[in-house]
Amino acid sequence: MASEEDEGNVVAVNMDNIQHEQHDDDNDSAKKFSSQIVRKRDSLELEAGATSNITHKSKGPSTTIILQLAFQSLGIVYGDIGTSPLYVYASIFPNGINHNDDILGALSLIFYTITLIPLLKYVFFVLRATDNGEGGTFALYSLICRYSRVGLIPNQQAEDAEVSNYQLKLPKRREKRASIVKSTLENNHFMRHFLLFSTMLGTSMVMGDGVLTPCISVLSAVGGIKQAANQITEDQIVWISVAILIGIFMVQRFGTDKVGYTFAPIICIWFAFIAIIGLYNFIKYDPSVIKAINPKYIVHYFIRNKKNAWVSLGGVVLCITGSEALFADVGHFTVRPIQLSMCFVTYPTLVLAYSGQAAFLRKHNDVVADSFYKSVPGLIYWPMFVIAVLAAIVASQAMISGTFSIIQQSLSLGCFPRVQVVHTSAKYEGQVYIPEVNYILMIACIAITIGFRTTTEIGNAYGIAVVFVMSLTSSLLVLIMIMIWKTNIFLVITYVLVISSLELVYLSSVLYKFNDGGYLPVAFAVFLMFIMFVWNNVYRRKYYYELNHKITPEKLKDITSDISLCRLPGLAMFYSELVQGIPPIFKHYVANVPALHSVLVFVSIKSLPISRVPMEERFLFRRVEPKEHNIFRCVVRYGYIDVRNENEPFEKLLVKKLKEFVVDEYHFSKKVIQDGKNDEPQEALDEENVQEEIEKEVEVVEKATRAGVVHLIGESEVIAGDGAGIAKRILIDYAYSFLKRNLRQSDKIFDVPHTRMVKVGMTYQL
Repeated sequence: MASEEDEGNVVAVNMDNIQHEQHDDDNDSAKKFSSQIVRKRDSLELEAGATSNITHKSKGPSTTIILQLAFQSLGIVYGDIGTSPLYVYASIFPNGINHNDDILGALSLIFYTITLIPLLKYVFFVLRATDNGEGGTFALYSLICRYSRVGLIPNQQAEDAEVSNYQLKLPKRREKRASIVKSTLENNHFMRHFLLFSTMLGTSMVMGDGVLTPCISVLSAVGGIKQAANQITEDQIVWISVAILIGIFMVQRFGTDKVGYTFAPIICIWFAFIAIIGLYNFIKYDPSVIKAINPKYIVHYFIRNKKNAWVSLGGVVLCITGSEALFADVGHFTVRPIQLSMCFVTYPTLVLAYSGQAAFLRKHNDVVADSFYKSVPGLIYWPMFVIAVLAAIVASQAMISGTFSIIQQSLSLGCFPRVQVVHTSAKYEGQVYIPEVNYILMIACIAITIGFRTTTEIGNAYGIAVVFVMSLTSSLLVLIMIMIWKTNIFLVITYVLVISSLELVYLSSVLYKFNDGGYLPVAFAVFLMFIMFVWNNVYRRKYYYELNHKITPEKLKDITSDISLCRLPGLAMFYSELVQGIPPIFKHYVANVPALHSVLVFVSIKSLPISRVPMEERFLFRRVEPKEHNIFRCVVRYGYIDVRNENEPFEKLLVKKLKEFVVDEYHFSKKVIQDGKNDEPQEALDEENVQEEIEKEVEVVEKATRAGVVHLIGESEVIAGDGAGIAKRILIDYAYSFLKRNLRQSDKIFDVPHTRMVKVGMTYQL
């Protein structure tokens, strides 16, 4: 980062480890000081490793917390996959059962699909790829970005890699293929863009899944009442469904914690019911269905039915809907509770439920369309119906929570417009609620429910969204296995041949029904992709403009040394997104307001491709020469799930860290100057003078703070430059401008006091 080294001194804000670091790095520090580039390692580097280990490993959540979260996860994560027995067999055999052994083929497909994808792939592979406990498509992308330089915004700094959570625990062995893949991604411009494009497309599909899940779950639940009350019309079912959907989205504001505790008992009762009924039907009707564990019945099923068997895979895939919620919602519950609830509750329960239905269907081929309710013993039909309706409603929660988590990640990485992220639980990290996204999902669900009115076409659309996201997750996971984990090549090949190939077969099947409703998630994803593309593309263009037109250190020195420039009492914080220099908007400000405050801090807010940045490592300061002008640069680093302004106002926290930096910088520079002198008596004599100078330095900041803190917000307007084509003008002048006008502004995000805020406007021609 030569450009950064030329601009000043980089010193972290905490001084706890100064003596240890000075003792270890004296020679290196002297060399750096002699070249006027004083660099020091991040404040908690030596102890950060211990802190990180204690936080994530040594202590960890207690057994009680793990069990509580595992219980909650039943209500949030598994409502979708848990209610699939309601409609899977009816979707596999929409035209009835032609051969009794086709039931064994279908059961075998269901068994191996559930075993290979939710259990093996997600629980034992994908959950290992969490980013400090966070899951989802962008968590995988952030892991790849940290290991290889594939990010499209050039705001990487050497200091970022010293953040404790940034480091990846890589295997010791180095393999050539990992280096080849990494080099290919870094050096191929197309591959870097394609990787980001794929990640955004996957995120869009997950949001599509979050829309379709409530629609199909609620419609199928409410539609079942027709068996008991024939007088209810289709219109009434639709409007009842709409009312329930509105209620589901209205309770999201209470947070995953409260919603999970409310819904979890319902799903627990549901799982108990379907497991007991499944076991009852298995024993009563045909225990021999256990032979479906032999995959030969899958082969026979395809031989008998040929193309129809392939088309029926679109129904089989519905047995794993909601599997992506295992990964997307892991930040709400952590890995171990998800694994426990899947292995010991969800998986065995589903196997029993599908086996029991198969045994029942072996004796009653003609009722496959209503196989679930027909297989329920008459005495418990009504209790089962009530629980089924409640459980189907609960199923909506899984992908809604997952959507919030993924949008939060994409927002922090500059791939989604600014929206408000509300952290709903002080007890459990990672539980968030996004009001704007919640209302968008609600409106989309209502529109789809009223527009389609039945679950048939929604089911076709549902499969495409589910399988596409799974396939994308597998693709990113293979990259991680090769580049980061250095997994044995034979295991990688096995994963691709077994898991990835299976998902591609399912994807080909669901795409066959594209015209029968399958276009819905694609259209929704295209709409979201357009929003994300517009925001990210112009965001990158604006960043490159500021980078190419930044104010050089020499020019800044000329500006601040101008005798006609008035210095006002007080401390000014000048906000911008540029981390490599002084933004051009500052020159515009001085030209129109020829005055500077006695202390000026250029604040750059930066998101790192990690989930959290410890508070002790969040602030990086540098002094801008000449020293007597009291001008500083500050990079404030956040992870994509960090809570901003959670403990104290941002303004107060920054001033406190600035004073720590001033003390830290003075001690460090004095130590470097005295290196090699070994004049201890003289050092003792100067101790009082040193303390006096430090107090003077801190007093300058305190005096400026007492005089008043002013927040200068750089609000740059962007327009297409002269000679720009029609597409570029539409992108910048209309689409991006519309998004920016209707979304949250910087002062709202960082809680800037309106009474002490000054917005500085400038137009960039991109």
